[in-house]
Amino acid sequence: MRRIMIVILLALVAVAGYLYWLYKDTLGSITTDAEPGIEVPAEESVKVKPVTFMLLGFDTREATGSLNTDVMMIASFNPTSKSATVVSIPRDSQINVDGYKIRKANGYYAAFLSSAKKEGLAQKEAEKKAKQGMRKMFGEFLGIPIDYTATINFKGFADVVDALGGVEVDVDIDMRYVDKADGTNINLSKGVQVLDGKKALDFVRYRKSNNGKNMSSDFERNQRQSLVLGEIADKMKSFSGVTRIGGVIKAVGNNMRMDVPSNEVENMMTTYFGIGRSDIEFIPLEGEWRSPYVHLNDAKLAEAKAALEAKLAE
Repeated sequence: MRRIMIVILLALVAVAGYLYWLYKDTLGSITTDAEPGIEVPAEESVKVKPVTFMLLGFDTREATGSLNTDVMMIASFNPTSKSATVVSIPRDSQINVDGYKIRKANGYYAAFLSSAKKEGLAQKEAEKKAKQGMRKMFGEFLGIPIDYTATINFKGFADVVDALGGVEVDVDIDMRYVDKADGTNINLSKGVQVLDGKKALDFVRYRKSNNGKNMSSDFERNQRQSLVLGEIADKMKSFSGVTRIGGVIKAVGNNMRMDVPSNEVENMMTTYFGIGRSDIEFIPLEGEWRSPYVHLNDAKLAEAKAALEAKLAE
């Protein structure tokens, strides 16, 4: 028995060592957007000070060469309450901020990127400047400072779900859509079910069917995104999620980029370890579609701004 216990202990040490090595290697990959050599003072660290992220989900497809920010969320975290507020912005929202051209919300990143390239910046530097532009403009739009940007492509989202063994959701309608041009093939039936990464991505992306039935609005898409993120948060804090952490680390490392100093990412992980859906307030913005824009509801927008401000002041 003693030998068995020693073998188990050595195995656990080996696994812990592998995960630590994997984590450190991944951390270097996802923080490549951060300015090198930046040290955040202890009194400004995410361990003690609320922080706000702009979360961008990119729909990148080789078949079409598209680069759309189909997911846009502003997330404020408070270390005292160990909680967060997440505001989802519909992709077609009309954004009107002094000093900026009026566009759809998901059109700004490409515009900022194009402008940076015209200045002669290399691709990586142009991307960093575009993300800075997104933070500044949407910070002015919402009336709060946005500290950092985190970007993930849709493959990364699917890989994380697969690494966790899928997520259980209640699919609200039958979803069937095929687009041979970009390889889209969505086929989901209504009802509670466990979705793998590909199907979870189909669930949050679904907009319309080929036969014109079961259409879906941006608001419904945002609600689905919040639902799946809540499931991921709960799965991560569960025992099964902890045992799958190696796969999650790999999935994130291959597909996510942040402009956060690496030590602050570590502080973020330790400070908010164990946060679940009950600790996160999801606020999807709503509005009215009047072509070509979604005109946001003023009351809902004011509610979202107040909630973000409150989270930063707790």
